[in-house]
Amino acid sequence: MEGLLVKKERLDSILAGMGSLLVAYSGGVDSAFLAVAAHDLLGSRALAVTARSPSLASSSLEAAVKLAQEMGFPHRIIDTEEFSDPDYLANGPTRCYFCKVELYTKLQTLAEKEGLAWIANGSNMDDLKDFRPGLKAAREFGVRSPLVEAELSKEEIRELSRRRGLPTWDKPAEACLSSRIPYGTPVSLEALQRISEAEAFLKSLGLGQVRVRDYGNLARLEVTPSAIPFLAQEGVRERAVVRLKELGYLYIALDLEGYRSGSLNAALKKEKG
Repeated sequence: MEGLLVKKERLDSILAGMGSLLVAYSGGVDSAFLAVAAHDLLGSRALAVTARSPSLASSSLEAAVKLAQEMGFPHRIIDTEEFSDPDYLANGPTRCYFCKVELYTKLQTLAEKEGLAWIANGSNMDDLKDFRPGLKAAREFGVRSPLVEAELSKEEIRELSRRRGLPTWDKPAEACLSSRIPYGTPVSLEALQRISEAEAFLKSLGLGQVRVRDYGNLARLEVTPSAIPFLAQEGVRERAVVRLKELGYLYIALDLEGYRSGSLNAALKKEKG
């Protein structure tokens, strides 16, 4: 991949120049790579912090903890309280902004307490192409995005992760559970639990990338296009229908377009016209 080593050297230079930092670490591909890269350069002067909340699947939290233990970088878990914010629960198009304000407020306090110079997130160049209200909160709190500063794309981060030996290099993309609920539909603990259990079951069938978009009584399933025939076959389809109906869905629809990140943003783009 042309220029990859140059970008990695640029990232190393950026991290070294930061001196010390707190990494907002979800355990996904990007934040995991950033946490390891920061630890490689800064050792104990880099702290990875995971926010525990109802919008984070328990399996994701467990995976984040396991990776930190395996790779040996300092890791801490904090609790965030975005569910106390009515603006977050209202689930408008800027929901992510309110979530990140809560997160960065907590991280800022922790960074100051630990004497860490910077807070960093795992945003990459591809994130700049989509609607990401959380980036506004990052700017307001002075949170840096070293992967963006180094001009690294998702594909390049996966390749660097593979070379570093990170098991997350081919991990399916993840997002908070609230992102499965259409804008304007209030976020509820019951809905997030239902989504989490539905996705966990579908993954147990052998699916990797999967989203359960929650429309109340209806679940719209997104899987990679290559996995659509697998999910549609008789035995698998029947098991999925039975389990999702047990969880409270009356209707289960398979999206023929397949998985795409931020698919609920399509409604916003249509409104803008």
